[in-house]
Amino acid sequence: MTPHNRADKADIASVVLAPGDPLRAKLVAEHFLRDASLVTDVRNVLGYTGFFQGRKVSVMATGMGGPSIGIYSYELFTTYDVKTIIRIGTCGGLQKQIGVGDLVYAMTASTDSAWAHQYNLKGTLSPCCDSSLLVKAVDQAQMMGYPCHAGMVFSSDLFSSYNALGEDSWKAWARMGALAQDMETYALYATAAWTQRRALSILTMTDSCVTGEGFGPDMRSKGLYPMIEVALHVALEV
Repeated sequence: MTPHNRADKADIASVVLAPGDPLRAKLVAEHFLRDASLVTDVRNVLGYTGFFQGRKVSVMATGMGGPSIGIYSYELFTTYDVKTIIRIGTCGGLQKQIGVGDLVYAMTASTDSAWAHQYNLKGTLSPCCDSSLLVKAVDQAQMMGYPCHAGMVFSSDLFSSYNALGEDSWKAWARMGALAQDMETYALYATAAWTQRRALSILTMTDSCVTGEGFGPDMRSKGLYPMIEVALHVALEV
């Protein structure tokens, strides 16, 4: 156990789905897993383990932002010997071709965070996903008929709507090709690289910075089902 996770090591599967929201972890456990049980609830960060088509899978929330997912992913990779983390999160779209509800796969992540300073690198780190997970996720989305896009995402310490630099601060990142903005992917990918484990960030675009369109309240759960389904089927293959 750790200060942030009360689960026994045997309670956590080798592959973990990682939403930011604890209630999304609960949703996955109740609607997608069989025989799911709550294995940790420290600080109300909920973690469950159950079975999907016979495969043992865990789903554990990570909270919001790089520091939060950094703590939980590091402990899962090291203390709990997790091999693979698949983030199932939401994002703001930065390109007009990405529709509300589309899936965004983060091939790599850029950031305004100082997260990588801890590694004492003599340059700029651009951490990337595990390529085999990405290929599986693209194939799965295409087979299921879910629109998906793969490319760079921008992981910011600042929530775009509350950015003191202005509502249009995202445009410079969009100009450089960022597909979407979230807050967690960079720290997850850097932690996976440091611990030599595998990670993939699968995001649902819920709100477009370009068009202003977004999910209504009724879609904030159901609209995430395609992302969850893809992630679970990828988990079957790892």
